[in-house]
Amino acid sequence: MPRPLPPTELYAAERAVVLVSCLLSCLGSSLLLCTHALWPELRTRPRQLLLYLSLADLLSALSYFYGVLRDFDGTSWDCVLQGALSTFSNTSSFFWTMAIALYLYLTIVRGSPTGAGLLCCFHAVSWGVPLCITVAAVALKKIGYDASNVSVGWCWVNFDAEDRVLWMLLTGKVWEILAYVTLPVLYILIKKHINRAHAALSEYRPILSRTPLQPRTSIADKKLILIPVIFIILRIWSTVRFILTLCNSPAVQNSVLVVLHGIGNTFQGGANCIMFVLCTRVVRARLLSSLCCCRYDDSGWPSTRSSSTRQRPDPAGSEDVPDPERTKPLLSST
Repeated sequence: MPRPLPPTELYAAERAVVLVSCLLSCLGSSLLLCTHALWPELRTRPRQLLLYLSLADLLSALSYFYGVLRDFDGTSWDCVLQGALSTFSNTSSFFWTMAIALYLYLTIVRGSPTGAGLLCCFHAVSWGVPLCITVAAVALKKIGYDASNVSVGWCWVNFDAEDRVLWMLLTGKVWEILAYVTLPVLYILIKKHINRAHAALSEYRPILSRTPLQPRTSIADKKLILIPVIFIILRIWSTVRFILTLCNSPAVQNSVLVVLHGIGNTFQGGANCIMFVLCTRVVRARLLSSLCCCRYDDSGWPSTRSSSTRQRPDPAGSEDVPDPERTKPLLSST
């Protein structure tokens, strides 16, 4: 049996970078929650699902912040509490991320009705399964100090547990790996379906009364590609360190890997904010108009027209993410 690796030492610069990432993620998730609360007309079903993802990401970033700040060196009551909160919120974030992809697939590709029943199912799975796993892990004393070899200062699965690999899989890694496979497949199927719809309508486009749809759909298509790509780019480093730990490789303590792991696990809320707030025209315009004295149009530029002559923006039409309710009639011919 090879000797176990010594604990990974966290340097002050590494901790500072991860703490900043946690703060930015908290800010991004909070901004997503505020936009949902302030503007009811933007509360589409995809953004409602994004709200629950933001709640999970906010709790995850807060628990990671405490763990990195505390930099545990052994199992204690606050280590177990922090590990339980991060396990629950992080696993819930995986489930909500996959729920959004599944919702878009069902509504856009399958054209299936999506009522309250589907939302209740998402809640039961995305909150219920992580809660059951976390409660079982805490009850069986599997949460504790992990020597920062599969974390960055925070607590997760206790390295003293004989079946620690099984619990690492159950409390995160198996769902993370499942997301790596599921998200690209679902978003590729959605994008292929939208492309087929565009091709089917291309011969009628010259006679359509409202032709400037191409820029909006192209922005939505780019976001469909970016969602799984960003998720994988952020999360892959924790999987790499997990595999290196299983192989008992000293490369797991490489400073670059440690920092990438810390940013990847904590910045999901910030990445979602960039995509769905800062890079979404209607939300960005409203934020700018709230922060500044002048009014902004839906493209985010200052408006020179008076408020009496401005046309009220159509949230569904201005949204930079695909709206299944508007897309279904467009795609029904394919």
